[in-house]
Amino acid sequence: MGRSLDTLGRTATIPGTAWAIDPVTDQVVVSADDGLAAKDRDRLKSVVAGLGDTARLQEVKGGYRTTIAGGDAIIGGGVRCSLGFNVKKPGTHTAYLLTAGHCGNVASTWATSSGQTIASRVGTSFPGNDYSLFQYTATTDRPGSVDLYNGTLRDIANAGTPVVGQTVGRTGSTSGFHTGKVTGLNTTVNYNDGTTVTGMIATTVCVEGGDSGGSLFANNTALGLTSGGSGNCTSGGQSFYQPVTEALNAYGVAVY
Repeated sequence: MGRSLDTLGRTATIPGTAWAIDPVTDQVVVSADDGLAAKDRDRLKSVVAGLGDTARLQEVKGGYRTTIAGGDAIIGGGVRCSLGFNVKKPGTHTAYLLTAGHCGNVASTWATSSGQTIASRVGTSFPGNDYSLFQYTATTDRPGSVDLYNGTLRDIANAGTPVVGQTVGRTGSTSGFHTGKVTGLNTTVNYNDGTTVTGMIATTVCVEGGDSGGSLFANNTALGLTSGGSGNCTSGGQSFYQPVTEALNAYGVAVY
């Protein structure tokens, strides 16, 4: 798989294209927007064909533009975390992002991975809870969706509370998209640094450093913000999430 990604990087770095590993099919999904010139499209098709069954090509409507969605990287205070959900004050056009409180404690502003500062801290709560709110200060697309790291976004339409045994998905800027089961609610976690959080959602979804703050969801329902966990996405492990409804209620915001 790494060889396929290297080949794409060397031979298919064309504006209007994207690629990512689909963990379900174990293929590299190569996307081309509908504004790609014919010669570039032919070149891309040739490269993908040469990769055999390790890659597949898909076409998407519209042109690629900068967006910041749930699970994408946010940089600030010398750390990298992940955006949880884009939210708004009901009845207004004021936009915010939710992420983990332990991330919000160390960053007063967030920037995208390209270095554009996009949001400023409104409030943060950690330990005990693990959520923070940042108001957008820059003009950038901020869809009400989460990044599935396969070239697509999942729309988030509402927020809710999971049940034990439910299948859930988690997306973050280090390990991408992974799924697992809810194993507990109202969980107390005592982290190795001496901090404690309560009321957490426990799952079997893997998590890695930098995924903090990222989105926990099921179908189109927002469920939680990544707090922490054990193990990694090679060996597996356990992970914990701040219930998103508590954060939404604390700040009087809603997903959209």
